[in-house]
Amino acid sequence: MAPYLETVKSFADVPITDAGVDTLAFLEAAQGVVGLFDLLGSAAFTPVQNDLKGNIAKVRARYDAAPEKSATLELLVENEKGEKKRTATEGLMWLLRGLSFTCKALQAAQANPSEELSTAFSKSYEATLKKFHNFVVKGIFSVAMKACPYRADFYSKLAADPAGGPPVPADKLNEELNKWLAALDNIVKRMEAFYEKGGHNKGF
Repeated sequence: MAPYLETVKSFADVPITDAGVDTLAFLEAAQGVVGLFDLLGSAAFTPVQNDLKGNIAKVRARYDAAPEKSATLELLVENEKGEKKRTATEGLMWLLRGLSFTCKALQAAQANPSEELSTAFSKSYEATLKKFHNFVVKGIFSVAMKACPYRADFYSKLAADPAGGPPVPADKLNEELNKWLAALDNIVKRMEAFYEKGGHNKGF
């Protein structure tokens, strides 16, 4: 084993070409975000993880059904356009929202070293997901925000090697995390603009 960010695919390693964002590499990196919530160490985050997992599965199912039409996220959405049920398009839309929430929370935590995670995640929730959620889901997320661990505990888990090796030095961890987050932010913004321009988020 190795420290967490070394065990998962970085968004910085997801290929982006003229045809768009590589679907399989993106889904693999998104799976790493699901695991990140394990490090937050609270069952209150299970609904958040399940949401991410469910939406990854919807996009993956579409890829498996039509790989030649789904090499990139953009192609996948374009090729599902004429179908009655656009399950993967909707799943990807929600997945991007969940990733945006996580990304903004951790970027805030990185930018404000004195701020606790519960504050960073709460502010991010207000700015990203809250407007899309009903009363019940808002309540679930509210509980999750309060269950955030202390900042120092989370960062030490992120740096730790579960196999007992030396932890990642703080400067290297910050560099890796910032790179991971910047690449994720870039993909989310790119895909949000694509959805907006093509009207792909209409009808859900």
